[in-house]
Amino acid sequence: MAEAEPKETETENVDAPTETEAEAAGDDGGAPPVTTDLEGGIPEDEPMFTPGMDWFVLRVASNKEDSVKETLLRKIKIEGLTDRVNRILVPTEKIKTIKAGKQKVTERKLYPGYVFVEMKLEDDGRIPQDVFFLIKETTGVGDFIGTAGRPAPMQPHEVEKMIQASKKPEEEPSYKLEFTPGDNVKIKEGPFENMDGTVDKLLPEQGKVIVVVTIFGRATPVEMEYWQIEKAEEQ
Repeated sequence: MAEAEPKETETENVDAPTETEAEAAGDDGGAPPVTTDLEGGIPEDEPMFTPGMDWFVLRVASNKEDSVKETLLRKIKIEGLTDRVNRILVPTEKIKTIKAGKQKVTERKLYPGYVFVEMKLEDDGRIPQDVFFLIKETTGVGDFIGTAGRPAPMQPHEVEKMIQASKKPEEEPSYKLEFTPGDNVKIKEGPFENMDGTVDKLLPEQGKVIVVVTIFGRATPVEMEYWQIEKAEEQ
């Protein structure tokens, strides 16, 4: 299976799941089959594993995660392969941002360039031939993490982390502040534009940051919206 060459994306990267050769536990004590969810989230009462299946990590072209997921789910249903492939996930989180006083909620992929597939392999560890060709012929698909023809199942702790990230959000999305107290920053906009400062305190609920700048030789804390500052380049 030829691997798709990832393209540069503005989506912020999160560490991809670690590659493993160990088998993940696939027996969930006779739990009922899980219904594939086209919307991406997983209800709280669904188990980590469908009996007889494991989770695998599929590399895909950047910004093709959703289209690959939707195409595979559609093909699997049409070909009647739901007994071999169940859930397919693209974990995301919602982030609230404010710029120039306007609030916006965006969705960010937690694992850009990866799609998670729950499926059943042959007894020899290979992907069933009909499933293999269905996946291989999908635009934007690369290879599964693992050895050629024998993908490596995710470990239970990796699955748990991914599943938790895929839960449907019940709370309001939060602000994402990529700063920590003590960071040296440069002010990009506003009355203190081009001045250097140090992050003193974060106000994530408001999307603001308290920055200490030197004004007339005196250290002065000023409140800035997070988009008005950027991390200073290290000397």
